[in-house]
Amino acid sequence: MNSKELVLSALRNEVTPRTPWVPFVGCHAAKLLGVGADEFFRSADLIVKGVQVAAERYRADGIPALFDLQLEAEAMGCELQWAPHNPPSVASHPLADGKKLADLKIPTEKDGRFPIVLDAMRRICETTGKDKAIYGLITGPFTLALHLLGTDIFYNMIDEPEETHEVMAFCRDVCIHTAQMYMDTGVDVIAVVDPMTSQISPDNFHEFVTPYCIDIFDYIRSKGKMGSLFVCGNAKRNIEEMCQCHADSLSIDENIPLDYVRDMCQKYNMSFGGNIKLTVTMLFGSVSDNVNDAMNCIAIGGNKGFILSPGCDMPFDVPEENCEAVAAVVHGDVADLMETTSPLEGIEVTLPDYTDPTKVYIDAITLDSESCAPCQYTMEAIRTAAEGLENLVITEYKIKFKEAVAVMMKLGVTNIPTICIDGEIAFVSIIPDNDELRNAFIAALKKKGL
Repeated sequence: MNSKELVLSALRNEVTPRTPWVPFVGCHAAKLLGVGADEFFRSADLIVKGVQVAAERYRADGIPALFDLQLEAEAMGCELQWAPHNPPSVASHPLADGKKLADLKIPTEKDGRFPIVLDAMRRICETTGKDKAIYGLITGPFTLALHLLGTDIFYNMIDEPEETHEVMAFCRDVCIHTAQMYMDTGVDVIAVVDPMTSQISPDNFHEFVTPYCIDIFDYIRSKGKMGSLFVCGNAKRNIEEMCQCHADSLSIDENIPLDYVRDMCQKYNMSFGGNIKLTVTMLFGSVSDNVNDAMNCIAIGGNKGFILSPGCDMPFDVPEENCEAVAAVVHGDVADLMETTSPLEGIEVTLPDYTDPTKVYIDAITLDSESCAPCQYTMEAIRTAAEGLENLVITEYKIKFKEAVAVMMKLGVTNIPTICIDGEIAFVSIIPDNDELRNAFIAALKKKGL
């Protein structure tokens, strides 16, 4: 059984001779090539080379051809903000800026960066894809709708449900067409990556996401391919609903207990994947931290239908030796890698003086609002709710930096994104509506007589 067969066997929820390993290498591939992410994501040659280098160096059993959740949005008119160490982020929302749904069209092979990406995918499938499973990642319908609408979608689900369904139906059709373009290049798996679904309730998921995901995964299956649903953030409340979306597999991050997902997925005869910690382990941890985390995940995941992977797109600066350590665990040659260091050794941080009577401190704990969609929209929600309010100090702590991880631990935060008000955890892994968030800010100001 070669690497590709191993991944596909696990996706079919079968017992495998060893745990398959799928590193979610996106912008990190740019680092391996010594180029910026802003250059990498716009070059077919770099994408191909990056995947080849990552797959070989990390002894991957499967690998995404590209990890860019802004590709479809850009092709439909969303402006992007580029960065050297992150994937691009969406900077404008056409449907919130005056365009009508009828003005938008489903992207084709000729739109945006699709010509570059499709060329790269074909070449990856013809080379790396000979013996490794190639994942084609598409932006899930809810996250894509949020790119088009902005945070208005959270209000529209309540105030304009029919219009929201129209947008979701359009995004479903975009997903299906994108999946078909990717399948035509020869990818083995279509992963529907919908991180923003961690921000809604099970009822809203059932109404506004489930029916459209079912259509997408049924279409993928009708073409003889396998489909995986990917979510990040604290989506535990929605896991059972996700298991009813007709996907073959569910992939989650560190915010959700792996044993809970294992038991829920096995109930629905689904495979599952995850959930090595992105920052504390992969970005900041030692080799031994990565060995231990990988071993723990494998012990929980077992040998039936489990795929070991990072919790999400790996940060740009993840040390190569940490990924190599995970590969060593998977391939059984870890003996020479062990060491002992703390990822936060020597890091000291000072929290704001939350008793300060002249200010209210709003702390947002994120992965990075420039690269994580739920984090981006959390920060947008904070800024919108704070408009016109004085004496607020808003700080984003990006846990891709060690100092922010130390702040996260001091505040007792365990999930991202989280909003704290004057040092107290207020909103965990959910974007509150504008009135609720603004009222929370106003109440904190009044408490201090401001």
